[in-house]
Amino acid sequence: MYEPIRTKSVHSTTAGRPSDFPHRSREEELDIQLAGHLAALLAVTDELRASAPSTELDTAADRLAGQVARLRGGPAPARLTAPADALDPTVLHQRAQALAGRALVVAASRADTAAAILSAERIDAHAAALHPQALAAR
Repeated sequence: MYEPIRTKSVHSTTAGRPSDFPHRSREEELDIQLAGHLAALLAVTDELRASAPSTELDTAADRLAGQVARLRGGPAPARLTAPADALDPTVLHQRAQALAGRALVVAASRADTAAAILSAERIDAHAAALHPQALAAR
């Protein structure tokens, strides 16, 4: 009734034989994912710094760069050096808040306390920039 499978499955390997493709552990995959989210957050933070410089954003960018370098196990990530095209700061804060949220989820699943704290702080900072009246009500 069914045609037999004629090719070897690409999803399984025979016990004791090394596979033909490299495998990464769950922790390595989460490190890569977290570094990517933090690097994207760093890029948006650099854009915000270019449009409205502040010491708070400078500090946050330096901390983000340090975390990305730690997770990648190498040099500091590339940074924005020239002023970017002027984008709406509201859009940048929304983007940064979303990226920080994604980083927080991955950091929590990875049990990376330093990255989780930094991500949560960035969520709060961008929320405050988006809704300053909400913080005044607290």
